[in-house]
Order: sequence, then C-alpha cells, then structure tokens
Amino acid sequence: MIPHSLQHDVLLSRRGLLGGLSSLATVLALGGCTNLGATGARFDASSISADPTLLVTTTRKPVNGGRAKPWFGPERGSGITVARLKLVPPDDGRFSLAAVGLGDWRIGEVEPVSKEIGDLVAVTGSGDVLIYVHGFKQTFETSALDAARLSDAIRFHGRTMVFSWPSKAGLFDYAYDRDSAMWSRDGFERVLSSTIGAPGAERIHIVAHSMGTMLTLESLRQLYAHLGDTVTGRIGAVVFAAPDIDIDVFSSSVTRIGELAGKITVITATDDRALALSARLAGGMTRVGAAEKATIERLGVRVIDASDAGWGIINHDLFLSNADVQGVIRRSIEATAV
Repeated sequence: MIPHSLQHDVLLSRRGLLGGLSSLATVLALGGCTNLGATGARFDASSISADPTLLVTTTRKPVNGGRAKPWFGPERGSGITVARLKLVPPDDGRFSLAAVGLGDWRIGEVEPVSKEIGDLVAVTGSGDVLIYVHGFKQTFETSALDAARLSDAIRFHGRTMVFSWPSKAGLFDYAYDRDSAMWSRDGFERVLSSTIGAPGAERIHIVAHSMGTMLTLESLRQLYAHLGDTVTGRIGAVVFAAPDIDIDVFSSSVTRIGELAGKITVITATDDRALALSARLAGGMTRVGAAEKATIERLGVRVIDASDAGWGIINHDLFLSNADVQGVIRRSIEATAV
C-alpha cells in the first residue's frame, strides 16, 4: 500500500494545476514509495525539460491543418497524423508560479510532418522512448500536456511521444470515446511496430491511463499475435494507471500476450470514483483499476495499490498528482534497464 502524500486534488480545474501539484508533492514526499524497491531519488533533469519537444502520433482528424489551436479535434481521422510539438516549459524563475508549485506547461507550436513514424523517431536521436496514451474525456491539448507533465515528473531520459485518439472530451460521451479507443487499436499497433523498428530506438515504455489502457492492451495483443516473442525484448515497462477495463476482458487479453504480461504494472485504487461510475455504465462489471489487488495479481502482473495515496474526491489522476505513484512509474522503467 502506498503511504499518504501531502497533496490535494484540484476541483476547479482537474488538469490546470496537476503539474504544479506534482512538483509540490515531490518536495513534500521525498520518501517515495517502497513497493518496487526504491533505490533513492536522483534529482536529475528530464530530457523534455532540456529539449521541450514532444513527438505526436494521432488518429484524430486535423483541424486548421494541425497547425493552429485546437490542432486536432474529436472526430476520427482518415489515418495516422505524425507531428512534432514544441512545448513551453513552466517559468522556473525565483518568483514565478513554478517556484511555488503552480507553474504549468503550454503548447508553443505543432508542426505536422510528412515523415513516417519510424523516421521521425530516428531523426530525434537514439535512446529509450516513452509513449503516453490518454484516457476518457481528453482533448488533444490536454493529452499532449499530460504527456509532458508525466515525462518531466518522472525525470524520463529519452524521447517522449503522445498517442492521442479521438475523444469528444465530454462527460456524457463515454460510449463514443470507448468506441473511438477501440477503433484506434490498429493505429496504435502501427505506431508501436514502427517505433520498435526505428533506427536508434532502444526500449519502448508505455504509460496508459484509464480508457487508454484498454486500447493499449488490445494493441499489444495484436502486436504479439503478429510478431510473437521477438517483440518482448524491445518493450520495456508497460504501466496501466487506473485501467478502465472489464476484469474479464483484461484476464483474457493478458493470457494471450506471452512474456509481455510480465512487463505490466497496474496501478489501482479501490476508492477511484470515476471507475465506480464506469462500472455502473458497464452493467456493474468491476474495472481493473478499482479491483482488489489479489484478484489482479493472480494474472501474473505486478500490482500497486494506491488506494491511500489520494485525498481528493475522484482519485483517478494519481499518476499526475501524486509523487509516490510517479515514483512507481519511474522505478518500473528503471527496472527494465539492461
């Protein structure tokens, strides 16, 4: 069980201050989580803070040619768009908002490119790649900024990519989002396959949240069906944060991805109110992210119970707001080092 960290969920804007809360929590919770055998924090800068560039792959339909806000909308595109996104990091001046944990990332510009996915990865240099897959009710902008916040918070060394699928970003659009996520699984499989084959790309790490975990698991299942165990060595950590997946569907898929199942870390919280609502919408079927730890562990995956990590009402975004949960993600990635 992860110990309490001194932080609060922000009710006025769920996304607007999470990056700041994460920075503040890091200071207040230096002890971190010991579930995965912490070896002590290293206060090294993330690659994305040194070079604030995000790789973009999306199945959303471009808006304004993908070059002006909102860049990519909620509609489904005709294929995968590849882009390079320039970020504006939080101002880290002594008297800035970031100095008190309230700074945030912003999108500077988005540049769609004609390169193939693997080519884009290759020209950005060698090293590990972190791919973030967002969940329900997200715009392109919020998904991209969450990818940046996560990468910076866990001090990731390598290139960061967001895979953004078509979400209407509406509270009552759950069915559309779920169908869009599943519709995007072929696209994400292509992204994974191309990234794995890109020159210079080493290990591929995936962090998927909420409904994005269902999309990710299905894409991994397809990837394994096509490539078998040859893909296992290229995939590093696979972290499912608050997975919004039917427990029976999860069990069936995990048994069909061979050794990839051993790469998975599931972060759960039995007090996740968003997943409680999702379970009701799904006919009362328990979601993996809100299931009891022992139930999931029987499937052979690593499970971290974060039920005591959040002090908010929803407790669905702990991977962005809780330093201990971010420590779990970082150590999951570090544990795959060769």
